Amino acid sequence: MATLARLQARSTCLGQQFYFRNSVVDVFRKKEYDAAVKIQSWFRGCQIRAYIRYLQRIVIVLQKWWRGYSARKHYQLIVKLAYHTMKMNTYNAMAVRIQKLWRGYRIRKYCFDYFYLKAYLRAVSETNDTIREALEEFADMKEREETKADLEREEKQRDDRARKMHYLLSTKQIPGIYNSPFRKEPDPWELRLQKAKPLTHRRSQAKPTCSVQLSSWLACTSARSFPRSEFLPPIDRKQCQGPFRDIAEVLKQRYKPLEPTLRSEEPISELKAAREDFKRQEWTKNIHDNMFLPFSSYHKNTTYIPSLHSSSKYGPNTHGRQCFRDENPKKWICDKDFQTVLPAFDLFSKYGKLYSKAGQIL
Repeated sequence: MATLARLQARSTCLGQQFYFRNSVVDVFRKKEYDAAVKIQSWFRGCQIRAYIRYLQRIVIVLQKWWRGYSARKHYQLIVKLAYHTMKMNTYNAMAVRIQKLWRGYRIRKYCFDYFYLKAYLRAVSETNDTIREALEEFADMKEREETKADLEREEKQRDDRARKMHYLLSTKQIPGIYNSPFRKEPDPWELRLQKAKPLTHRRSQAKPTCSVQLSSWLACTSARSFPRSEFLPPIDRKQCQGPFRDIAEVLKQRYKPLEPTLRSEEPISELKAAREDFKRQEWTKNIHDNMFLPFSSYHKNTTYIPSLHSSSKYGPNTHGRQCFRDENPKKWICDKDFQTVLPAFDLFSKYGKLYSKAGQIL
């Protein structure tokens, strides 16, 4: 019992000692843990730094090798270009020297040869003298020919004048004005009048009778059909009785300008071009009546109305885009499409031709 009592009396002290010892152990354990963590972090840092230094050395070695290789390649290229440039400069200098020597020799031999130039100038002077003499002879000959032509012209004028004044010739009864009785010798014009022949009156030639055939009169090619002059004289006469057209209207129909037919005047793709032009105008004039309202939902409820020429209610409309001349390879029954040959319209070809050879300008 005494022992139990002592233990009960010491239970409070034992609890305090147990708690104290456990707290001391926990503090010591935390201190050791912190020390271990610090040692591990230091060691791992040293290890990582050593590995990074190793990698840096390897990278530096690789960069050194690559930069050396690229520098050597670039240096080889520079040396090659320098060698090529030096070689080309040497060749150019040699070519210039050869050209200089050859040109000097050629100039001294052919261009500035004294004896050759002297002989050439002597030949040129002799040729010039010969040509000058020939030109002087030709000029004298031309002058003699002109003088002779002038004399012949004057002689012909005198003969014509003598023929015109032949009526002034003297007769046995009446002396002429050039044969004065107070002169010892007659005037030279008197002798010329005696030699000249008098002028004779021209006989009027009979006009040939023109026979107009019926075919030429119907084709309007004869001179009696219609006048061919551009400006016609006025006709002041009464109109013939009967169902005849006015002469002015007939002449206007006869000499009207050329009017091409519809086939030659209008191209075959006129309708297609007009439709394409209408489409372009519709796209350029796309005007909205509703004003644009920003930051609003006014335009969200409006429905898009497609164009009449591009689509319809039941699908795309082919009107204006396809025609019977379009090619559709899916409908071919052979390797080549069937070509339609349209005959000519006789009515359009005869348009404006109410009379024979209408619209032609003679």
